[in-house]
Amino acid sequence: MTNARRALRGVLGVAGFLLVMEALGRTGIVDPYLIPLASTILTGAARLLTNGEFLSQVGVTLSSCAIGLLLAVAVAVPLGMAMGTVPAVERSLRPLVEFLRPIPSLALLPLAMFLFLSGEQGKIALIVYTSCWPLLINTLYGLRDVDPLAKETLRSFGFGSYDVVRLVSLPSAAPFITTGVRIAASVALIVAVSVELVAGGDGIGVFVTQASSGNRRDVVLAATLWTGVIGLLVNSLLAKAESRLFRWHRARAGEEAL
Repeated sequence: MTNARRALRGVLGVAGFLLVMEALGRTGIVDPYLIPLASTILTGAARLLTNGEFLSQVGVTLSSCAIGLLLAVAVAVPLGMAMGTVPAVERSLRPLVEFLRPIPSLALLPLAMFLFLSGEQGKIALIVYTSCWPLLINTLYGLRDVDPLAKETLRSFGFGSYDVVRLVSLPSAAPFITTGVRIAASVALIVAVSVELVAGGDGIGVFVTQASSGNRRDVVLAATLWTGVIGLLVNSLLAKAESRLFRWHRARAGEEAL
């Protein structure tokens, strides 16, 4: 199935869902006051494109996500490389990782607000915390996928451990790390909006909270719709970049499957 055909089916699926929503509201099966018509939500979403306050809040959320994601990459990838290449490091840190990983980020929100001077810093800290896990795990999986023969070949030619990591392990793990970045980007957006909804400050979540307090359900759903669209666009762009950068990895995976 070509990418164009997949995209067309996705568009048709979304259009069908919106038509069903519209029909349920028009026929009175669903109260339009409780859940606005799909046409009302789409009209509100279009209006938000010219709403300076909303666009400003979107910028705040995306800025927090970008900063948190960059910091998570700087922390998780080197840590994953150390755990994946030095068995003693993995044995020491694995229990701590397995203990911390299941803790929901929002459960740490009071602690983050207490430790950091501003709500924005606390939000970024939680984004870093949550985004680290997919990056760390994907880095470890990527290192396990490295061909042992390639490493032994370099060592037989006198290359040291650092050169083996730089020339073989890191390039081989790069596709997995990139996948981790893509997953972490979606996680970062979810955490950022969730923190804004709970703790306030600035961002899309705060805009949604203010619209909700004014009983503007159409604006709430329109802003939520744009949040989903932003997440979809970010994921699609990163997936396309990943596909172009690592075509060789997909080809090798296909050969191994055969």
